[in-house]
Amino acid sequence: MEQQQQEHYQQINQQKPNTFKNESFELIKTLIIFCLIYFVTKGYIAQPFLVKGRSMEQTFSDGDYLIVDQLTYNFTAPQRFEVVVFHTEFIPGGSGGEYYIKRVIGVPGDRVVIKEGKVILYENNSDTATILDEKYIIDGLKTIAKEPVDVVLQDNQYFVLGDNRGNSSDSRFWGPVDKSYIVGKPFIRLFPLNTIKVFLNN
Repeated sequence: MEQQQQEHYQQINQQKPNTFKNESFELIKTLIIFCLIYFVTKGYIAQPFLVKGRSMEQTFSDGDYLIVDQLTYNFTAPQRFEVVVFHTEFIPGGSGGEYYIKRVIGVPGDRVVIKEGKVILYENNSDTATILDEKYIIDGLKTIAKEPVDVVLQDNQYFVLGDNRGNSSDSRFWGPVDKSYIVGKPFIRLFPLNTIKVFLNN
């Protein structure tokens, strides 16, 4: 009986290193694949992006390292509530070498109103008002603008907001983003390692 217990104990001890070894191998293999994707596709269908600042908390944090899919929007338009990355050269003081990451709230044809801390959407400029219930922002956080916002989006215009409304420079301050400035959307978060994630729908 005692010998059987010892054998069972030895089997458990053997399984633990093997399990850890397998998990480590899978992680390394995944990282290698991601790196290959990055080096092969950089500048063509994907590019790296480092999140700077807190404007997209809780969805993305300062220091998150993303791979941005810059192929999809050559075939389809950005959709409402997707997160996008775009050039900032159209923003006063912006440059072609700097990028922002924000969430699309309004798409071409929509009317967006910000009033009393709420975002009100009139899809396709209809008469039906929808007060957005935004699960991606911090509970209780209000959307405040320095000046009243009431805009109807023209062709190729997108109204974007940061998820962390109290700490974001976005369309409340410098207006809609033209599609020509949008480079893509997050596809993979590579770092930090404990938050690796593929974004099929963001």
